[in-house]
Amino acid sequence: MVTDTTPGAAAPRPSFREAIFNRRTLICIFTGFASGLPLYILIQLVPGWLRTEGVGLAEIGFFTLVGMPYTWKFLWSPIMDRYTLPFLGRRRGWMLTTQVALIASIATMGLFDPKLSIWTVAYLAAAVAFFSASQDIVLDAYRRELLPDHELGLGNSIHVQAYRLSGLVPGALALILADHLPWHTVFYIVAGFMLVGVAMPLSIDEPNRDPGAPKTIREAIVEPFREFVAREGFAPALLVLAFLFFYKLGDNMATALQTPFFIDVGFTLTQIGSIAKSASLTAAIVGGLVGGLIMVKVSINRALWLFGVVQIASILGFALLSEIGANPWMLALAVAFEYLGVGLGTAALTAFIARSTNKAFAATQFALFTALAATPRTLANAVTGVIVENIGWTNFFLLCTALAVPGMLLLFKVAPWSERRND
Repeated sequence: MVTDTTPGAAAPRPSFREAIFNRRTLICIFTGFASGLPLYILIQLVPGWLRTEGVGLAEIGFFTLVGMPYTWKFLWSPIMDRYTLPFLGRRRGWMLTTQVALIASIATMGLFDPKLSIWTVAYLAAAVAFFSASQDIVLDAYRRELLPDHELGLGNSIHVQAYRLSGLVPGALALILADHLPWHTVFYIVAGFMLVGVAMPLSIDEPNRDPGAPKTIREAIVEPFREFVAREGFAPALLVLAFLFFYKLGDNMATALQTPFFIDVGFTLTQIGSIAKSASLTAAIVGGLVGGLIMVKVSINRALWLFGVVQIASILGFALLSEIGANPWMLALAVAFEYLGVGLGTAALTAFIARSTNKAFAATQFALFTALAATPRTLANAVTGVIVENIGWTNFFLLCTALAVPGMLLLFKVAPWSERRND
């Protein structure tokens, strides 16, 4: 069972005004946008680009394997916990380095024709995933050090909603532009939005280094795992790790081929970019406000239950859209419900992960936990194209709904509804 052992866990909850209107909230918006943009390039823009260029669904599905760095990022996170680059400080130096690398790799990807250079595109996509996962390591650690315990729910909810809103750039603006501009120009424009991320480490302060932070690379590798197991106990720790894997398995699979799904249903790129993403914008804003405010007053445990139910139900909207066909109103409703449900579920899960980490080992523990949560998106999603080609879109979404249930059942052990917590 996860318990909060960090100082100040019993601090009184702030008012809504105190929780929302502070500089930490603004920083969470920037961390969310910078973190989400590269991922949505990989899961929305690249699949749509490949599909319009004539690449098959099976190949697009296997293309998600380039996201393996999100799963294995805990392997190099100790380096970012232990070492400080010779500029800007321990956290901000790594932020700037990964963000500049992301701009270069994103811009370069659009220079190639996927029909002629599919492996080159795959290598560049893998580079985007590596630098994006590395950026996530340091942004998650910075946010954990920035937020007091009573702001973990709201701060991470705002981060997640900004994360999802960043998807409007590659998933809406870029698709609309692709109907009028060559693809390499589209990728240049999208890469330019990462300048928002570059501005962040240049304008924020470096957090104070925790006195318990690792002083050697051995400590950075061993202590985060030892501390987590010692704190939880071996069997409860395994249950927590299993929960992190299963909680978002269903909705990760359901959204893996979202853009190709819309194309196959019969929507144009402009319809996808305008209707679908406008609906997602509205839902994400509502979900961010509602979810964040709920977690100011409601425990993270209960948020996991409430938001998880909405998250499962939202998958069924895509099954219904598959049966109805290219109806713009149904597209808007299905996407809005999906962004509301998945956004709420992600906000609660991210807050749970933050609560489960020790600040002294924030980068490595956060990387391990988020890597487990991202594993289904990388491994299971790799075969989604094959599954769809064999059972069809409707049955695929029903399967995704069923796969979302085990994560909810694990809540009985890792985050009981009735347990009272100071989170």
